[in-house]
Amino acid sequence: MKRITFLLIIILFLLPSHGRAQDVNTYGQGSVILEVEGHACMGDERSRKKTRIMAITETKRKAAEMALTHISSETRIEDFAVSSDIVDAYSQAKVKIIEEKEKGWFTDKFAGECYRIKLKMEVIPDLDRLSKVINKDTLIEEPNAPLTVKLWTDKESYRVGEKIKIYLRVNKPFYARIVYRDVSGKLVQLMPNPYRNDNYFNGGVTYEIPSGNDRFDLQITPPFGKENIILYTSTGDLGKLDLRKAGGVYVVQDSSKGMEAKTRGVAITQKTGSSGPGVAEFSEANIAVSTMK
Repeated sequence: MKRITFLLIIILFLLPSHGRAQDVNTYGQGSVILEVEGHACMGDERSRKKTRIMAITETKRKAAEMALTHISSETRIEDFAVSSDIVDAYSQAKVKIIEEKEKGWFTDKFAGECYRIKLKMEVIPDLDRLSKVINKDTLIEEPNAPLTVKLWTDKESYRVGEKIKIYLRVNKPFYARIVYRDVSGKLVQLMPNPYRNDNYFNGGVTYEIPSGNDRFDLQITPPFGKENIILYTSTGDLGKLDLRKAGGVYVVQDSSKGMEAKTRGVAITQKTGSSGPGVAEFSEANIAVSTMK
């Protein structure tokens, strides 16, 4: 398979790295994924179409409020200015629908015909406001901050025959998926892979990929150009993709958009002892590398 050279080693194991270069890095900007139910009623003046729109609008508003409440309660950073910037970014969030879980009409004896809908949504903070703090190395070491990801490689560009090393660090325990997109657009899932199904990792640890007993190597071969390493992380298990086994990795059968949407189908869990809604924090980081002769 192009760009993936397989090593004949027994079993994959992801090991922490120590003292490696950090020439090229990017930070993942977090969001919150949650499921929320809302409704609206027709009354005397609204059409069914307007009622459905109102139900969706109301559900999005509730999702934004719940995400802000979650981030405000979970963010406990000594630097008040940083904490304030984070909360401010979520107060200006946009809401994106991932999936319709349930929908339908019902009759309320007082309000008449009503429309109920349950949506899985991603609440995305204002990235301009979040950029004030996201690139601070102190945030990646703070487990009481929203899910923060640092992704980097040892170099920005690679020549034929050289091997790419990927490094990642996250501030709290996380589930991860790493995908390599080559210059032709082919998507290869590096992790999890056929020899490591466990994709749950500790926060505050730097991981190197591939390393240890990994059964693949990222060695540069033609064609050359701009390629991407994509890291998805979440506090809940990530959604499943359509995959085909190819040696020590998987080829992703989904399109790029399909992969992004399916990955965001994360498992939503309620925090132990909490009466609030279940949420999952989510973060995506994307780093480009150049390959050449």
